[in-house]
Amino acid sequence: MSAKGGGSENKSKFVMLNPSDSIVDWVLKTVPTMGAGWCPPGMLGIGIGGSAEKAMLLAKESLMDPIDMAELKARGPRNATEELRIELHDKVNALGIGAQGLGGLSTVLDVKILDYPTHAASKPVAMIPNCAATRHVHFTLDGSGPAHLEPPDLSRWPKVDWKPSKESIRVNLDTLTPAEVATWQPGDRLLLNGRMLTGRDAAHKRIADLFASGQGLPEGVDFRNRAIYYVGPVDPVRDEVVGPAGPTTATRMDKFTEMMLEKTGLIAMIGKAERGPAGIEAIRKHGAAYLMAVGGAAYLVSKAIKASRVVAFADLGMEAIYEFEVKDMPVTVAVDARGTSVHQSGPAEWSQKIAAGLPLRRR
Repeated sequence: MSAKGGGSENKSKFVMLNPSDSIVDWVLKTVPTMGAGWCPPGMLGIGIGGSAEKAMLLAKESLMDPIDMAELKARGPRNATEELRIELHDKVNALGIGAQGLGGLSTVLDVKILDYPTHAASKPVAMIPNCAATRHVHFTLDGSGPAHLEPPDLSRWPKVDWKPSKESIRVNLDTLTPAEVATWQPGDRLLLNGRMLTGRDAAHKRIADLFASGQGLPEGVDFRNRAIYYVGPVDPVRDEVVGPAGPTTATRMDKFTEMMLEKTGLIAMIGKAERGPAGIEAIRKHGAAYLMAVGGAAYLVSKAIKASRVVAFADLGMEAIYEFEVKDMPVTVAVDARGTSVHQSGPAEWSQKIAAGLPLRRR
C-alpha cells in the first residue's frame, strides 16, 4: 500500500507510441508539462507494454520498489532496462526543473521501470510520478489473520529544527494592503502572521455559483485585502489545533482567479506549485500576488497554525472555508504583482547552467 497525494497522482500520463518511437523523447517532452504539482524531487514510475491498463498498473507497481539509483550507478547497469533508468534519471534532472519546480539539479531521485510483452503493433507507455513524500507499507494477504506491522523507528529520520531565515520578511496579514503586496519581489521569502481564509476546489465552485445567481458571498466571509490559502485541512487529533494542512495544487484554482480577484477584493493567494497563464494574467491585471508554500510537508506546515475555525460552507467538511491564525508561516513569492513567475524563470536559468556544464548525449 502507498499513501499518495492527489498532486502527484493527478500528473499521471499515458501514451500509445509507435513501436519505433523513442520512450526517452516522450518522457523528456512530457515531464516539463507536468509542472511542479507533483512535488519534485520524487520518483517516476514507468510501465511499458501489455495493454493500456496493464501499463498503468506496471507504472504504479514500480513505485513500490526502494530508491536505489545511487547503488545502480555505483555497480553499473546489467541490462537494457537499467541502462534506460539511468539515462532517464540523468536527462530528466538535466531539464533543471528542480525541487518544487523552482529550478535546480534534482528533479527525480529515481526512475523505476517495469515492462511486459505487448502486441507487435503497439507500445503502451505509462508514467506516474511519486512526490517527495514516499510512504509504503508491504504485507501479504494469506488468510492467516491480521498483519502486525511495526512502525518505523523515528530515530532513522533527521531531527527537524526549523528556524526562520534572517533574510525573511515578516508580513502582518491583518494589515495587508495592495501597496505592500506590490513591493514583493519574485523569490522573496515571507513569514506570514495573522489571519487568513482558506478555500479550494469545492469552495471556489460554490462562490462562483453564488455570484452567478446574484447572491454574493455568505455572511461573515470578507476577502477584501486578505489572503486565501488553498488547503483542505485534516481533522485535528488530541491537542492539535488542526491536522496536516499542506497546500494543494494552485493551477486547479486558475479558472476562478479572475472572478475572485475582481469580485472579492482578494489580494494574495497561497498554494503549491506553479500558476498557469490564465492565473498569472489575472494576478498581473489586479496587482495581486501568489505565494508558494512547501508541498509534501503538510504536518510541518500545520505547526504554524495557532487557531482555526469554520466560517462558511461547513457541509463541505475539509473543503469548507476556514479562518486560520498563523505565526511565521514560511512562503515564497512565486508570482509577483507584475506577473513574473519564478516557476518560469528558475527552471529556465538552471537548464541553461546545466546545459553549459553537463553536455549529455542523446539517443
